[in-house]
Amino acid sequence: MLETEILIVGSGPAGSAAAALLSSYGIDNVLVTKYRWLADTPRAHITNQRTMEVLRDLGLEGDAMLYATPNRLMGNTVFCTSLAGEELGRLRGWGSDYFSNARHRIASPTEMVDLPQTFLEPILFGAACARGTKARLSTEYLALEQDENGVTATVRDRVTGETYQIRAKYLIGADGGRSKVAEDIGLPMEGKMGVGGSINIVFKADLARYVAHRPSVLYWVLQPGSDVGGIGMGLVRMVRPWNEWLIVWGYDINDEQPEITEDYARGVAHALIGDDTVPVEITSVSAWTVNHMSAREYSRGRVFCMGDAVHRHPPSNGLGSNTSIQDAFNLAWKLALVVRGTAAPALLDTYTAERSPIGKQIVDRANKSISETAPIFKSLGLLDTTDPDVMLANMQSRKENTEEGRERRKALRDAIAFKRYEFDAHGVEMNQRYQSAAVITDDAPLPGFTEDPELVFQPSAFPGARLPHAWIEKNGRDISTLDVTGHGKFTLLTGIGGDPWSEAARTVGAELDLAIDVVSIGPEQDYQDNYGDWSRSREIEDHGAILVRPDHFIAWRSTALPADPISELRRVLVAILGR
Repeated sequence: MLETEILIVGSGPAGSAAAALLSSYGIDNVLVTKYRWLADTPRAHITNQRTMEVLRDLGLEGDAMLYATPNRLMGNTVFCTSLAGEELGRLRGWGSDYFSNARHRIASPTEMVDLPQTFLEPILFGAACARGTKARLSTEYLALEQDENGVTATVRDRVTGETYQIRAKYLIGADGGRSKVAEDIGLPMEGKMGVGGSINIVFKADLARYVAHRPSVLYWVLQPGSDVGGIGMGLVRMVRPWNEWLIVWGYDINDEQPEITEDYARGVAHALIGDDTVPVEITSVSAWTVNHMSAREYSRGRVFCMGDAVHRHPPSNGLGSNTSIQDAFNLAWKLALVVRGTAAPALLDTYTAERSPIGKQIVDRANKSISETAPIFKSLGLLDTTDPDVMLANMQSRKENTEEGRERRKALRDAIAFKRYEFDAHGVEMNQRYQSAAVITDDAPLPGFTEDPELVFQPSAFPGARLPHAWIEKNGRDISTLDVTGHGKFTLLTGIGGDPWSEAARTVGAELDLAIDVVSIGPEQDYQDNYGDWSRSREIEDHGAILVRPDHFIAWRSTALPADPISELRRVLVAILGR
């Protein structure tokens, strides 16, 4: 029987991220996947700032940037009748709007990029294996049994046909939207699977002459009378600029899945391009369903699920792989501390408490974004009739010098602008706030949001929020506050007059067998706050302290130096670790 500390089922973004993190923390783990390959289609691609921060913590940000399409080529979300045809309007998205771009640059040391899963997955998987993960491809998970000391999983080698068992202290189910692990442990789900049907066509074609002047990852094509996507709606997604593409369109989920031949797929591509003379090479066709489902609980006993196994939704807002990787970042450090014996198993209960509300939020948001496309159809008069000729006439009427034309033009502008909630929802991506036993607020009231929490990221130094990013300096080099935290350790941030926190960290750390870094920021301290950004965002006195968890979230803060910092720090960490 093969034995390990953690068994991971699934090699997607969640599973590979969990493996890379655990191996980085020195925790023995085995990863199994029934496939003999990693991601073979682009699938997920939007990689937001919070996920880039996770990759940065892993030392993989540079690898991601090497293969990613940079942010400057992402932002023009275009609505048109075809790529070669009339443009109806566009929206600056993904942080490319001037004000939004400033907010993005203030929010994080990282940049949102477009990184297809075919590149992201090998980066994470490769790092995991290089750091010690024992990966077994073509190995199918079959069943599991739990007892008070661990989990025994039965797997099958799909090459030899051999069935054998793997014994682990804990098991992570990261086996996707049809998760057998989640089913086997009976995770309670809310929502519905299969609320819509879609088909992807991946193809190669040089489309630079139609798109390079308005670079984007998404081109939305409206063609009344077309059988592509309901009211003639198709999506052309850039995979690699400007010669690799993915088309998405819907089919009636109540009908049989259509059979798509290569010739038919090429015809669809030419229809959306609007130019039949462009050479098109079809590389793959696949079907998928639009889901609206999330788990109320993410674990049972010693088994924890993450990624699509617990939040299943359409790709709207580009939240899927991001949320999956962030699930892993939340759980991995907790598992590491429990496996080492530094924390009690009760710490693992905070995984569901912290991540389940986030999962439900992003499932609801992604599905809501689909419905928010309807005002665009309405503004163009596409919902008033089923006659394609009338639809085209209604679309043309927006060009007229009439009251109807003026109303349609304004309605279209407003409808496209409203899609910020899908294509520039910085708050959805970054405004995560945790409430659990791993966050100590000392009964202080939770701060609210002063601006739209879906659109605008609002950093906070309150416990449960992700540590605010600020540029600090050491030896002439700018460093983010996020860079001096994380990496599998707790960190205390303090300043002038906060020297007693160092002794507290040494004393309590030794008592609890817990590594605690102490970083002092200020004049002639470990790091300089030359811009004053940290002082403005920290919300504590110089001699106070902020305790940051390994996942960059604030566990606790002391606004000033208490009479007995050792006792205070001990009280807080004993509570968090469940000791």
